[in-house]
Amino acid sequence: MRINPIISTLLCMMLISLGGCHYSESSLEKSMLDTNSTETENRLSYNFNFGASESIDGYAPVSPDMIYSPTSGYGFEPGMQIDSISRGGDDPLTSSFCTADTPFYFSVALPEGNYSVTVLLGDAQEASKTTIKAELRRLMIEEAETQPGEFIRRTFMVNIRTPEIPDGGKVRLKDRELENEIWAWDEKLTLEFNNSRPCICALEIERRDDIPTIFLLGDSTVCDQPGEPYCSWGQMLPRFFKPTVAVANHAESGESLTSALGARRVDKVLSQMRPGDYLFVQFGHNDQKITWEGTGAFESYLANLKRLAQDVQRLGGVPVLVTSMHRLRFDSNGRIVNSLGDFPAAVRQAAAETQSALIDLHAMSADFYEALGRDHAHKAFVKGDGTHHNNYGAYELARCIVTGIQRAELPIAEDLVDDLSVFNPSEPDDEQKFYIPVSPGMTSVRPLGDGHDQP
Repeated sequence: MRINPIISTLLCMMLISLGGCHYSESSLEKSMLDTNSTETENRLSYNFNFGASESIDGYAPVSPDMIYSPTSGYGFEPGMQIDSISRGGDDPLTSSFCTADTPFYFSVALPEGNYSVTVLLGDAQEASKTTIKAELRRLMIEEAETQPGEFIRRTFMVNIRTPEIPDGGKVRLKDRELENEIWAWDEKLTLEFNNSRPCICALEIERRDDIPTIFLLGDSTVCDQPGEPYCSWGQMLPRFFKPTVAVANHAESGESLTSALGARRVDKVLSQMRPGDYLFVQFGHNDQKITWEGTGAFESYLANLKRLAQDVQRLGGVPVLVTSMHRLRFDSNGRIVNSLGDFPAAVRQAAAETQSALIDLHAMSADFYEALGRDHAHKAFVKGDGTHHNNYGAYELARCIVTGIQRAELPIAEDLVDDLSVFNPSEPDDEQKFYIPVSPGMTSVRPLGDGHDQP
């Protein structure tokens, strides 16, 4: 009987505390699960060799017909047309690989936590080009290209989460989170392999509890949007970091700061916050809809934002308050019109009064949209939508966030990728030269929110 890797892991962790964990040499779990007794009991690794027919030391073989199930604990998601190609050679990790003409998904059951993911890409005889996204279209590797006979290793960090909170409660998920957004909350890591010719030779996954986490809270302009053409800056942000920090996106469509508190999204984040972690907070769009007595930018919103920043500071974390980006509204002179009222000003005040870092995305987005111009700024948005962005718009706003990190001189600026060029929101990337391959799954359903301008 094959043991679910999660159950296997938990049993192993219990045995470690009693003095050790042992597997027989013939067990498949021996090739998948490697625990080092000299390291912490939460440090786990899972290794896979794609296209192989037999296991090698420390690596489980993965053939195209291996479909994920909770019983096996790993495999390709159903409906994928995947090819296995063998080239031979002395190195068993590069002698075979899996590829496909269309994007494909591979999943591994994992406990909640941060994981270092290393991919070995390439083909001994042909060129390859691979883009990798994780969970709900989080951009991890923008483009990895190899020439014939060339192989490269790329490493990135992925955060896996569940709704449970240590006090016995759980995040109150919306129906859509239990359906088309379930990959953000389920028991597994899911990787998307995309672009013109993705070639995956090997995959190595290691749990990392020793790195900082950047938590995100916000609305639909921040969250991991599940379907094309919608996208947010939060799901583009991981691409810009080295594998020395993890991004944990807890934002959700339709949320205000008040509703995020009520749904216990804030509690979930604070329960995982450790000294040296970060919390980026961007609300405001949906908070405008709350109009009962005692609410408003400088009343409940300001008070809640300050309290949240102080809670993070008490836990040894770093709060980063982000003003909301503008909606797509121009005046007759080609200048962006503020449709967010006093909410951006309230964020600036909260940052000043709590001595928190501030990223003024409200100001930078105005520079970005105005640089595109009134006749072309719509190219950063989903067609017919003045609030939600496409891949290009989300990517550029993520670059604005990165610029804000640098301007604020946050320590995590040192964790930004080495290939990062200087970005000026007034001089955005050329939309015609921008390319991120589209993920499977198109949708015509707008993110949650009321009306044309609500996120």
